[in-house]
Amino acid sequence: MTESLSPTLAQRAESAAALLSTLRSSSTELASALLDLIDRVGLPLAVKDSAGSTYVHVNARMAALFGVAPVQMIGTGDAQWFEAAQCPPLRAAEQAAMAMPQGAVSEHKLDIGGARREFSVTRVPLQAGEGAAARYLCSIWAEHTEERQREAQLQQALGQLEQQQVQAEALRRETQDQSLRDGITGLYQRVHFDDQLRREVDLSSREHREFSLVWIALDPPSDEVRALGAPANTRILEALGRLLRGNTRAMDASCRMDETRFAVLLSGVGLATAHSRMEGLRRQCATQIVVLDGRNIGFTVAMGVASFPHTAHTQEALMEAAETALAEAHKRGGNHVTLASIRFELG
Repeated sequence: MTESLSPTLAQRAESAAALLSTLRSSSTELASALLDLIDRVGLPLAVKDSAGSTYVHVNARMAALFGVAPVQMIGTGDAQWFEAAQCPPLRAAEQAAMAMPQGAVSEHKLDIGGARREFSVTRVPLQAGEGAAARYLCSIWAEHTEERQREAQLQQALGQLEQQQVQAEALRRETQDQSLRDGITGLYQRVHFDDQLRREVDLSSREHREFSLVWIALDPPSDEVRALGAPANTRILEALGRLLRGNTRAMDASCRMDETRFAVLLSGVGLATAHSRMEGLRRQCATQIVVLDGRNIGFTVAMGVASFPHTAHTQEALMEAAETALAEAHKRGGNHVTLASIRFELG
């Protein structure tokens, strides 16, 4: 078993006697030297009578905490110098230190002179002699108020810096994201969609899972929409963009491919589920009312749905399958969702 590095009371008394012998000095002279040393390092020192919890000795630094002379504290208790709520914790710390021959260290936050100050207090019971019960308690006070304030300010500054970094990163991502999106529909542009599609093909190939690709095209506009010109087309594109964003998840990707064509990548979604979701979107488009200059105009879309790997095993074949399905939807008069044919491998 490893022995404790802290000396026992007997060892400490033996060391003190050896020191006195070496210095050939009386205990009074040694105590005087120690008091002088404590004053020189600027630490508040107090000695209390444990019986009445009254001060029997304080140095100038201790008295200066309260703006008084040392003699004014002699014979007084904590109630005269500290707020009532602060006295019980101080008394409890003193009692704990008296029960421990080697003393104890405690932390205190105290209101002194109208200011909150922080101290670590080392308390050591003073033994009257071998085997005698300790009557006096010596305490040395080390103030950490400014140090803790600097630490708090540093932590606050670090927190603010971290928050600024998070905000800057969010702004950077938002700016980057906006640069990848179409200004009218709010959908991703073609270059981002191509990257997303390549990643989805690679992921699905490795993990043997499916996903769906949907080609969407606006059906030819009515004579009324054509007569209203570009403003009507812009309103329709905005409405379709909102519907596509509202009907896709964060893991999906919606893209504007050109003036009238769009694409949707449905991650982890099979052909049947993709058809059901796109049929719901088609109905929303057909019933969507777009208002321009007090006039209600509408639009419809045609969709071709293909899935990986059921209708195609490569990215190029998947895009071709979706294109073929979209062409079939156009042949059926538009406003229709068509599924690509499922490939069957010969054994």
